[in-house]
Amino acid sequence: MNVSATLNFFRLIRQPSLCLPHATVPTFNDLPVPLTNAFGSLKPDIRAVVLDKDNCFAVSKEHAVYKPYTINPEESQDKFHAFLTNYSPPHLLIVSNSAGTTSSDPLSREADLLSSVTNVPVLHHATKKPGCGPQILEHFLNAKGSRVTAGDQIAVVGDRLFTDVMMANLMGSWAVWIQDGVVLTRNPFIKWEQKLPGRLARYGFKAPVPNPDT
Repeated sequence: MNVSATLNFFRLIRQPSLCLPHATVPTFNDLPVPLTNAFGSLKPDIRAVVLDKDNCFAVSKEHAVYKPYTINPEESQDKFHAFLTNYSPPHLLIVSNSAGTTSSDPLSREADLLSSVTNVPVLHHATKKPGCGPQILEHFLNAKGSRVTAGDQIAVVGDRLFTDVMMANLMGSWAVWIQDGVVLTRNPFIKWEQKLPGRLARYGFKAPVPNPDT
């Protein structure tokens, strides 16, 4: 059970905009690199990127990058390696609720395997998303060679509104929502969740724009 998501869900009653993304793309392959170009005219200074794993760049419960995201004959680089080139560690970090958490992966075997396969560090965290934002900020602020000085220089990419997107907004960062993911969901709760942005937009809600002064 994700206690963090359950507790933070009640925050959405007071502030529904916390689950709204700043940019939306169908799949990982549709992400622009550099990611600054995902936000239209806003053009934020994105210096680091957080990637979710399951149904974002990999099939759930698998470690390898989904093959179509590692083959792109129309461009000089495939999508995943484009991120590695533009946001090389320490400016690229995988944060997953299935790998690296003390509850789901207490011996860090999943995290270590995922990191070895992708060549990207995996965050080891005690609190699942969306509650591990402070650990992510600490990682980027303290990592050797990091150019990150504030949360608004970070973009979070993921397929879940109540974890990935909400975490980004709580961090004062930029949220990019992978709407369809690797596999279209059959989960009725996730299908309901996916309809929220459109419904909230009709009532005038918008994603909170990160403030560089906070």
